This record gives sequence, structure tokens and C-alpha cells, in this order.
Amino acid sequence: MNRNEKTIVGCVSMSHLGLLHATAFAEKGFGVICYDNDRQVINNLQQGILPITEPQLDELFNISFNKMRFSTALEPLKQCNVIFIACDVPTDNSGNSDLTIIHQLVNQVLSVISDNCCLILLSQVPPGFTRAINFAKQKLFYQVETLIFGQAVERALYPERFIIGVNDPTQSLPKDYLNLLSSFNCPILTMRYESAELAKIAINMFLVSSVSTTNLLADICEKINADWQEIMPALKLDKRIGPYAYLNPGLGIAGGNLERDLNTVIQLGQTHHSNTNIVQAWLEHSKYRQEWVWQCLQQTAINKQVNPTICILGLTYKANTHSIKNSPAINLINRLKNYRIKVHDPVVTIKDTHAEQKTDMISAIRDADIVIIMTPWQEYQHLTIDLLGATMKGEIVIDPYQVISSNDKQITKIKYFTLGKQSKKTDREKINYVET
Repeated sequence: MNRNEKTIVGCVSMSHLGLLHATAFAEKGFGVICYDNDRQVINNLQQGILPITEPQLDELFNISFNKMRFSTALEPLKQCNVIFIACDVPTDNSGNSDLTIIHQLVNQVLSVISDNCCLILLSQVPPGFTRAINFAKQKLFYQVETLIFGQAVERALYPERFIIGVNDPTQSLPKDYLNLLSSFNCPILTMRYESAELAKIAINMFLVSSVSTTNLLADICEKINADWQEIMPALKLDKRIGPYAYLNPGLGIAGGNLERDLNTVIQLGQTHHSNTNIVQAWLEHSKYRQEWVWQCLQQTAINKQVNPTICILGLTYKANTHSIKNSPAINLINRLKNYRIKVHDPVVTIKDTHAEQKTDMISAIRDADIVIIMTPWQEYQHLTIDLLGATMKGEIVIDPYQVISSNDKQITKIKYFTLGKQSKKTDREKINYVET
């Protein structure tokens, strides 16, 4: 038995966060007890049926399966040396977190946890939450999760660093918890609970600032005949910005996690009398950028065609995930309720909508007057101008993320619209944003 096998790890909740970390811990050789009170979720996992979509997760899960035990009972958690509360925190459309389930899971775990076990909050909570838990502080920790939908397996197996909230940063971490973290061979940063809780928010705040700046400048590019793709390499070669900076323009903020953190900062600012006007500006610009596709349609298509058939490719808020939380595509479909809509997505099926969902991309494109690529899934990268021209009936293609290859964009068979670059249109009209 290696040293990892001596440590039993509990992961409470088999949502996206819990399942990814449970699988990563098992891959490192630790025995993992996977708890969820949903019998169907546990039954499916025991049969190898996963509730989420992530690249490489199925393969990793199968490799790690023998190290994992699945249970709807709390009793097996008594065997654990370390227990993680790892439930995805639900949010409403305004970014408000509902922490009810986290409180419930903490209370359930406290009813069975052994005296020597460490309790770690992996679910994202606001500053002050961890310290308020009635548990021995020398065994209570907050661990910042930094998973990214679509890259979650890589992030779980090869973290850049661990950020750990503790009661006393001068004290060493307990042996079992330190052994678990050390197996990932990355820096371990310890800090007081409140610093760690805010560190997660700080990471996302800096991301939002980059997203907002990128979207603003890309918008200006579209108006003055500049090309954001030409500017990006210059920024990445600047040491103050760097090669990994987020410089790809998009349709505002979506997914729920960033919205939650912005909302938390606004609430903290209101409570402690800090100026959060910059956060409000980011949110306003996000709403502005979310209108981009709609404005393209308003000024170039919908008002100039009688009952156009519209094809929407991609429903999730980003590629390589199953999440449609605040998805721009879903919002667009709801606004186009008076039009014939055909949609396709590789992993998501939507119900209770007027849209006609197709099982393959070509069927969705066929005979469409307008094709809109709302999610940059890899399979859409096989699209070409020639293929679109031969399959669709109309000539309008809206491709925010520049999924179609650059060479194809030079072909003038279609009216092509993309973020960060003046749109190719036969009439050369600029898109001017209007109130709707």
C-alpha cells in the first residue's frame, strides 16, 4: 500500500465540482468516498454514467473507478481523513447565490465526521462564511476552486497552485490534508479564511476586467475598420499583459459564476461603503455586448426579409460544457419567438421552446436564410464558406467567435459578421447600436 492509499477522501455532492475533484483524487491513488443524496445520480455513477460533459472526463473516470465508492448514506464518511464539501452553488439570473444547500451539507457532515478528520469547503462561499462554521478551526479549511468549464479535467489534475484558507496561517496543515495537496506537485498558498474567500473573487474580477476591456476595444475595431486579431499579438508580447491574457472578444459575461462574484463585490461595497462603480460599468458593458447578434439581425436581416429561417449553431454558454446558464443562444431564441428557428448543439437538448432542434449540423443549416454560430464547438470549425453557400438558402452568416477559418473569410460569397472586425457586407453599412 502506498502512502496515498492510507488517506481516505470524502467528496460530498456529485455535481460538477465534486465529481471532477473526486475523480482527480482517485487518479492520484487516494481512496475516495463519493456521497450524494440523489439515488439516481449514485446509481448512474456506479454504472459509469456521468451527469456532466467535460473533455477527457469519461476516460479519467473509467481509469479511476476502482478507487471510488459511491453512497447515498452518510455513514461511510466516518472513515474519511479529509472531507470536501463540493457542491456547485446555485445562482439566480442576477448572480445571487443560494447557500441553503451548503449549510445543509455542512450540518449533515458534522453529524458523522470523525474527531481527526479535516473538513474543507470547496464550494464557493462569500467572505466570512467559513469562519462562522461551528467546527474546530484547526481542522477547518477553505480551498479555492479554479475549475473552468471545458478545461476542468486539466485544471483538476494539474492545478497552477492551491489557495487554502486557514484560521492561523502560521500553523502547518494537518498531515493527511497536506499529503493530499502535495501529491499534485504545485505551490500551496495558505492565508486566513477571508483572504482565501476573497482570492477566488479577485481572480474572477481580474478576468472580468480583461473580458470587458477586450470587448470594448473589439467593438471599436468594428466601427473604425481595425482588426482586433491583428492587435492581439502585440498585447501578448507585452510583459505587463502576457501570452495567457484573456483577449478573445465575446458576447458579454455568461455562465453564472462571474456574475455571482460581481454581485458579491457590489454587496460588499454597499455594506462597507466602498465604491463599486467600476463593477457596475462592467455589468453595463456586458449587457451592451450581449446585444451584438441581435443588432446584426435587426439592421441587416430581420427588417429586410419576410419570415427568414434562422439557424442557430450552439446552445451552451461556451464550448465543451453542458451549461446553458445565462446562455446568449437561449436568450436569442427567446427573442426570436416569431420566427422559424432551427438549432443544433453537440451535447444539449432544449425543451419547451418553439425552436426545431436538429440532430446534426447540416440539417440545421439546410435551407436557412441566416446562420448564426453562437458557441464555438470544435465540430463547427469544419464549416467553410463553400459548404455554407451550398447548403443554406440565404447569404448571411453571423460568426461572433470567428469559427470559420481566416482564409474562408476572404471569400465574398456571403455577408459575414464577426466580433472585433468590420463586417463584410455588400453594402458596407456599419452596424449602429439602437435601442430595442
